[in-house]
Amino acid sequence: MTLLSIPDLIGRFHPILVHLPIGILLLGCLFQLLTINTKFSALKPAVPLIYLLGGLGAVFSSVSGYLLSQSGDYDSNMVGIHQWLGISVSVISLLVYTMYKKQAKEGVLNLVAVILIVLITITGHYGGSLTHGSDYISSALKDDGKGKAAIPPIANVQQAMAYTHMIQPLLQNRCYNCHGAEKQKGKLRLDGKDFILKGGEDGKTLVPGSAEESELIKRLLLPPSNEDHMPPKEKPQLTAEEIELLQWWVKQGADFNKKVQDFKQSEKEKALLLSFQTGAAKKENKLADIPEKEIGKADAAAIEKLKQAGVVVIPVLSTSNYLSASFVTAKANADVLKLLEPLNKQLVWLNFANTALDDKGIQAVAKLDNLIRLNLSRTAVTDKGIALIKGVSHLQYVNLVGTKVTAAGVEQLKGLKELNSIYLYQTGITKDDEVKLKKVFPKVTLDFGGYVVPTLEKDTTEVKPPVAK
Repeated sequence: MTLLSIPDLIGRFHPILVHLPIGILLLGCLFQLLTINTKFSALKPAVPLIYLLGGLGAVFSSVSGYLLSQSGDYDSNMVGIHQWLGISVSVISLLVYTMYKKQAKEGVLNLVAVILIVLITITGHYGGSLTHGSDYISSALKDDGKGKAAIPPIANVQQAMAYTHMIQPLLQNRCYNCHGAEKQKGKLRLDGKDFILKGGEDGKTLVPGSAEESELIKRLLLPPSNEDHMPPKEKPQLTAEEIELLQWWVKQGADFNKKVQDFKQSEKEKALLLSFQTGAAKKENKLADIPEKEIGKADAAAIEKLKQAGVVVIPVLSTSNYLSASFVTAKANADVLKLLEPLNKQLVWLNFANTALDDKGIQAVAKLDNLIRLNLSRTAVTDKGIALIKGVSHLQYVNLVGTKVTAAGVEQLKGLKELNSIYLYQTGITKDDEVKLKKVFPKVTLDFGGYVVPTLEKDTTEVKPPVAK
C-alpha cells in the first residue's frame, strides 16, 4: 500500500467540496431574483456576500476537480467540458460580486443570475455524467418494466451468444459506470473485448480458463466490507446467479464469439443458464431467491463439520447469512444429513444432484423449513420421498430431473403456494401426464425437456465444387 500524493488527496475531496458552492450560489441567485419583488428587498444586502463565498468555493472546487482529473480515470473529453464549465461558474460568480460593488443595473444582475443558474445546472449534469454515466437520468425514463435485472430475459438461452447477450449486458449494467468509456477507475475498461483482455493498472483482470486467477472474479467474491470488493458496496450488487455465470464463462475460456450451446455445461450449469431465459426468469423473479427477513449467523462449528464431510457450504450472497449447501463432493448418508439440522434457519438452497439420496434421506430434508431451492436431480428419490417435502412451505424451485418420480408424486406439491419452477424431464412422466400437470399447476413453470433447437441459415455452410475454367 502506498501513500497518496498531496495533489491526489486534494483531488479526492472534489465530490465533497463541489456541493457547497453549488448550494450557496443557487441561494444567491434565488435571493437576487426574489428582490425583483419589493417585499423581498431586505434580502439585497446579503446577495453580494453570498456570491463572494460561493465564487471562492467554486474556485476551490475547480482546483480539486482539476487535480482529480489527472488520475486518468475519466473520459478526457467530458472532463474538459465539465472543467471549463466549472471555471466559468467561478469567474461569473466573482464577476457578479464585482458588479454589485460597482452598483450595476438591476436588470443586468437579474439576467446574470438566470445565466448562472443555467450554467450551474449544465455543469452539474456533466459532473453527474462523469460519475454515474451519461444516461444516468435518461435510463430511468426508459424502464420497460423489466425491473433492474442486469441481464434481460433471453428467448432461447442455448442459441444466445454468450458474451453479446449475457456477459456484455451484465458488465454494462453493473460495471460500466466505473469502467466504461466515460470513466476508467484503475485505468480499467470493461466495455469491449480488447479493453477487457488488456486489463488495468494492476495488470490483467481476466485469465481465460481460470476463474481463480482472474482478478475480475476474485474481487466479486471478496466480502463487501473489503475495499477491493467490486462493485463497491454502495452500488447494485451482482446476484449469486450472475456471479456463477461469469465464473462459468471464464472457466470455459471466456470466448467472445461462441454461442451458449458451444460451451461445455453440467446439469447444474444448464439449470443456471435456463434461469436467464424468457419465462423462467420472469417466474423466478416474482419471489426473492432469499428471504427478505434478516437472519443471524449460522453456527460456525456446524458449518465446519459439514465441510469436513465434503459438503460445500457457502453464503448465497456475500452480504447475507443465508446459506447454500451442495453435496456434489459428499455422501448423502444419514450421518451427514443429520449435520444439516443446526442450519435449519439459514439453509435456503440445497443441492443433492447425482448423489445416492433416497426417500429415507428426504426425512432429514423435510425438517429444513426455510428451503427455497431443492435440487434432487438424478437421485433415488421417488413419489414417497416427494410426499415428505410437501410441507416445506417456502419451496420455489424443485429439480427432479432423472428421477423415477411420476405425475402422482408431483401432484403432491400442489399445496406449495410459493412454488414457481419444477424440472421434470427424464422422469416417469408421460405426454398425457404433462397436460394434466399443467392444469394442476397453472402458475408454475413445468419443464418437461424435449427441446428442439432450430437450425439457422448462418449455422450451415454450403460447399460447392470449384467451377471448371
